[in-house]
Amino acid sequence: MIKTLITDFEKIKPMTISRTNKRNLNRLFPFLAVFFFFTNFTNLDAQDEARILTLDDAIEIARQQSPDALMAKHRFRSSYWQYRSFRASYLPSLTLYGTLPDFDRSIRTISTVEGELFSPQTTNRIYGGLSINQRIGLTGGTLSLNSNLSRIDNILENPDTTYTQYSSSLLNITYRQPIFQYNSFKWEQKIEPMVYDEAKKKFVEDMEQVSLTTTNYFFNLLEAQIQEKIALINQANYDTLYKIAMGRYNLGKIAENDLLQLELRYLRANAAVKEAELDVDNQLFRFKSFLRIQDEIDIELIIPNNFTQFFVNAEKAIEEARYNNSEALGFTRRLIEAESSVAMAKLDGRFDAELFAVYGLTNNADVIENLNNNPLDQQQIQLGITLPLLDWGVARGRIKMAESNQELVRTSIEQEQIDFDQEVFLKVAQFNMQFDQVKIAAKSDTVAQKGYDITKARYLIGKISITDLNIAQAEANSSKGNYINALWTYWRNYYDLRRLTLYDFERDLPIQVDYMELL
Repeated sequence: MIKTLITDFEKIKPMTISRTNKRNLNRLFPFLAVFFFFTNFTNLDAQDEARILTLDDAIEIARQQSPDALMAKHRFRSSYWQYRSFRASYLPSLTLYGTLPDFDRSIRTISTVEGELFSPQTTNRIYGGLSINQRIGLTGGTLSLNSNLSRIDNILENPDTTYTQYSSSLLNITYRQPIFQYNSFKWEQKIEPMVYDEAKKKFVEDMEQVSLTTTNYFFNLLEAQIQEKIALINQANYDTLYKIAMGRYNLGKIAENDLLQLELRYLRANAAVKEAELDVDNQLFRFKSFLRIQDEIDIELIIPNNFTQFFVNAEKAIEEARYNNSEALGFTRRLIEAESSVAMAKLDGRFDAELFAVYGLTNNADVIENLNNNPLDQQQIQLGITLPLLDWGVARGRIKMAESNQELVRTSIEQEQIDFDQEVFLKVAQFNMQFDQVKIAAKSDTVAQKGYDITKARYLIGKISITDLNIAQAEANSSKGNYINALWTYWRNYYDLRRLTLYDFERDLPIQVDYMELL
């Protein structure tokens, strides 16, 4: 081809150009042609040392230190301690209580045989006790064991004398049982474990969402970097073509219009380089910000095309999603919560009764050592009832509202379940189809690039017009972008499917997490 260019210039008439200029052009054009064909990514994009990252590398960094990952961990920790608090509330609690001192000097009313009299009195009381309480979730009652000791000092100013007495409840057993009332303990035991299970699944989903978000940032930066390289190649190519065209124009071999088109393309290529560089800086900042990468080293991304094809069974995906997804678990919890609201409406504000029973040993003495001598039985039983006789339909209205809300929740969940299954089904179909789309896009990219190379070579020897070259270049650029977008869609569908099902179909096993490492 270089020989052809030289031959073309040797055929030019001497009157068209001087011999000196001819020798200069003969030296220049082979150099430009050789420069054009040996242009590549390495000599156009000479960069400083950069950090090489794959998609897996970026995802691993994001799962360790991105803001979304850290927030997901803290949300799970909050849910864990909430569940631990719920479990702890059903364990026996030990409480120490007391009052010391309780000093009182005042004038009080006392009763005598002569009637009511005012009398100055000075007392000092000390009181303390220990109590063990246990909630009974099955019945909604509370069982307590307690023991207490009190001392009272009556201080007389005239004569200067102090009278001391002790009183003690050696052991009291107390039981409080609501009857015909809403048992919140029973419903909590059903709902709270489900809330915690949802929190665990939600954490895994959040981490898969981190992978999905990282994928989007990764491909945004990757696409910007590739477009920058394409812009630099186009700039170099049009720079070379424009210089060659100027020589041809001076020799009268091309029209001025072709030269102007190349000049316009060259100017646009320069502008495209500036825009591409700005886009790379912007996407690199966003990528580093999400991954919380603090250093100033440039990042070079590797195209993630090293994956194997596998197909996902739609029925299995739907089954795994129903079992694993937090939203699907929430369907059952919401139904139970609606049922709990109906039970509360039916029992609250209706016939209420509460049983209160106490049995224990008590005593009093002037000396603390005598408190254990012949203690007395302490027995108390109390049954309180509340029966509303006329409420003008308030309770009935609450029941109807709760029942209507229950039906509304049930209907809503049925539709949400259908939509959820459909979403999983469509995501599986899109994923299974995307592998072929990637292969087609890769082949199209290869064909378009070869077509552009051939068209470029033919233009250099003057076989085609600048319009054909522009079309070929646009096709090559578009095909490269389509290939990157096809890869992007594949990985986006891949991580979205993992997020929905919490299942690794590539390895055919559930996504496992050691939750204790998060605490």
